[in-house]
Amino acid sequence: MSSTSSSSSSSSASSSSRSPSSSGRSSRSSSPENPESVVDAHLAVALDALLAEQSVTRAAARLHTSPAAMSRTLARLRRVLQDPLLVRAGQTMVPTPRARALRDEAATVVRRLGALLTPDAGADPASLRGTFTLQAADLIGAALAPGLLRLTRQEAPGLSLRFRAEDLEAGPALRDGRIDLEVGSIDHVDPETAVEELVALRMAAAVRPGHPLTEGTLTPERLAAAEHVVVSRRGRFKGPMDTALAELNLRRRVAVVLPSHMAAMTLAAGSDVVCLVPTALPGAAPSPLSDPATTLGLRLLDIPLPLPPLSVGMAWHPRQAADGGHRWLRDAVRRTLVAPRSPAV
Repeated sequence: MSSTSSSSSSSSASSSSRSPSSSGRSSRSSSPENPESVVDAHLAVALDALLAEQSVTRAAARLHTSPAAMSRTLARLRRVLQDPLLVRAGQTMVPTPRARALRDEAATVVRRLGALLTPDAGADPASLRGTFTLQAADLIGAALAPGLLRLTRQEAPGLSLRFRAEDLEAGPALRDGRIDLEVGSIDHVDPETAVEELVALRMAAAVRPGHPLTEGTLTPERLAAAEHVVVSRRGRFKGPMDTALAELNLRRRVAVVLPSHMAAMTLAAGSDVVCLVPTALPGAAPSPLSDPATTLGLRLLDIPLPLPPLSVGMAWHPRQAADGGHRWLRDAVRRTLVAPRSPAV
């Protein structure tokens, strides 16, 4: 935070013939590279203390330095400002007219410096204005939107939320600001992206009420024999369940692949296909990611296979890590997906 002031008069041509010591003294007041011509925040702080205290000793105590060091700083200020600033009058020092003119301005500059260099204490959510853009799969968006809307109404009514489908490569989109937060299964490894795991879930088999699988014990064989709908934005037919079934020499029939969880659950609600839905781990609080399936009336069945857990997290660009509004957004996502939920308002 430094700027360079203009130099005073140029050196005379004869200065080049002076001795090194005299030439050095001359260049101090005229060279554009002279350290005295660079704005120094420490000098501003010292000037404020000296003009407020009108005493080298008291100014030194105020800034926790020695009187000798403060005396040297006063001498430097006198050279920079080309004014005595403080002159002795009996046992005290009194300010010059230039010093009196600078007193209020110096105090204002120091206050602004203090505010500039003080860590952000966090934004007041009620004062936030604007729009946050989140990228998430449709199921994540359906689970997040009600809770985030409730928190926004209660705490940050000036904010709007925009959800995007997973149609952008997250790393570049976070970097250039097209999205503010990605929420979901964070599978990209970008060293400059900040990632936080939010919750671990398991997969359950979602079927309509009265589905044959709801009767009796669900075995791997019965699960494999049913028709399945798979959710994949890339059109893939296979996933972790197929790997687990293959270990038992079983293979399921995938009747259809859809790019949307909501479309797959809607299909399962009106047919005999089986759809995989994330749900809370045993003993954990209910997950809002199961709410859309519950709304559609689907039954969630434990899968009798050792499937890997599903990790849901959020990712953001480090430039927004300390931003008060973005911190509120991340905390709101945590409270929606992790903390116990309150009734909707």
